[in-house]
Amino acid sequence: MITGSELITLVRDNDFFNEMTKLKKDFLKIDPNFMDLSDDDFISIILISPSIGITLANGSVSHYEEITLRRKARKLSRRSFFQKNDPLAPALKYLSYNFSEWEHRFYELIKITMHSSLKANNVILETLKNPESLTGDLKRDILNAPFIFVKFISFLFMEEDDDLLNERSITEVELDKIKEIGSVLEIDNVPVFQVFCDSFVVRPGNVV
Repeated sequence: MITGSELITLVRDNDFFNEMTKLKKDFLKIDPNFMDLSDDDFISIILISPSIGITLANGSVSHYEEITLRRKARKLSRRSFFQKNDPLAPALKYLSYNFSEWEHRFYELIKITMHSSLKANNVILETLKNPESLTGDLKRDILNAPFIFVKFISFLFMEEDDDLLNERSITEVELDKIKEIGSVLEIDNVPVFQVFCDSFVVRPGNVV
């Protein structure tokens, strides 16, 4: 997973920070309860937005899933953790019903910081895009992939790092959502992302 210190490094990108600030201003206008969201809180919401989208692909967010999403966000932002009223709670509740209004704006910000990180080293970027870099073994390909790309894939699409190296089951609508998000993030042409998607075991939608 992406840690708080790694997050700080990623958001040093001026383009990301400027766009994040604009989006946060719009978001805070929605509800007075959001006013206590720190920048770290809001960035954590942005980064868990793919998880929200994947969860909503099945139709709704359960109470358990809401708690799981909040816990995931808290791994990135602990600044307001000890406040009497956690500002992430109303924000995530709101997004569980109004996500479509913000979804692609969040993804665009993720795309900015992801591509900014990868473009910092052209050799790594070219290797990542090269189909010949694949070995045919997903576990080895994950381990050989650029560290920051694996971090992103792990945090954006999984609950635990280990899931990347183990067999994972997922519903068809969830898998379609992952592919859709990958397309928006413009990583759908990255071979290791493609084999990552192909590695899922598709289960019936009503099976947990």
